[in-house]
Amino acid sequence: MPRPENPHLIDTFGRVATDLRVSLTDRCNLRCTYCMPAEGLDWMPGEQVLTDDELVRLMRIAVEMLGVTDIRLTGGEPLLRPGLEDLVAQITALSPRPRLSMTTNGIGLAKRAAGLAAAGLNRINVSLDTVDPELFKTITRRDRLSHVIAGLAAARDAGMAPVKVNAVLIRGLNETEAVPLLKFCLEQGYHLRFIEQMPLDAQHGWNRGEMITAAEILEMLGSAFTLTPYPGSRGGAPAERWLVDGGPGDVGVIASVTRPFCSACERTRLTADGAVRSCLFSNDETDLRSLVRAGARDEEVADAWRATMWGKLAGHEINDAGFAQPIRPMSAIGG
Repeated sequence: MPRPENPHLIDTFGRVATDLRVSLTDRCNLRCTYCMPAEGLDWMPGEQVLTDDELVRLMRIAVEMLGVTDIRLTGGEPLLRPGLEDLVAQITALSPRPRLSMTTNGIGLAKRAAGLAAAGLNRINVSLDTVDPELFKTITRRDRLSHVIAGLAAARDAGMAPVKVNAVLIRGLNETEAVPLLKFCLEQGYHLRFIEQMPLDAQHGWNRGEMITAAEILEMLGSAFTLTPYPGSRGGAPAERWLVDGGPGDVGVIASVTRPFCSACERTRLTADGAVRSCLFSNDETDLRSLVRAGARDEEVADAWRATMWGKLAGHEINDAGFAQPIRPMSAIGG
């Protein structure tokens, strides 16, 4: 059907994308076994990665012309981006000012949390799959758990709120960590979100049988805590939430595989090399970098972005027989 005259990022199913995920780099300083091989990947050449000026221009177009209200900085590992504090300050100077958050593995965050908060970063999500030092070393192939713990505390002390922890449980690897992780987060005042493992690994070795499902996670937590549904509407939030032992603490589960929430999706994605993706699992994308570097006007860039989102599919189709895993791994797409 023809696209109506609407400046926002609408699609044919009536969804409106107001949440922009921006990958700042495909590089990472961990080597999580379920994400990438021990030797790492062939990283993008520097000239392919968007410059700060290009990034800010695209985010300005998203905020001023396309109705984006929330921006999340991702990677790879966004803390590896040079001059990140200056970039954050430029983003938060946009008008209307977007709500700005970041997803990170926490390595190096302890030294930079205060500066990022002062630059305007509102919230932070830290990936952490275990609080056991030896198991952390096994999962990430790095002995850096103490750095992540320190980074979480620094973000909390800097006033970023809420501080969220993202955890992925893998059968035979860290499936016993559900209860310890929740106890740790409740004690420290962090908001824990379990995420079902998704088929986004660089090795394309995702196995549904290794994934710990939302139902299994809730059963594990129920052995130690009383969970009750969180009051209020979920809206477009990816996590289903439960109060823990009556509250105020809560826990969330993002069940992208077994309980898809595609019908309420509000997200649009920009890769580090300037490609717009309508879905995390899409194999189609639109190259905005070439438009920008060829001197395209803002409206031309906005129109290309609108067209991409207008063509968004109803869902990610993970559970369909013909599902094809995206060619790009998670580290190249941005979470």
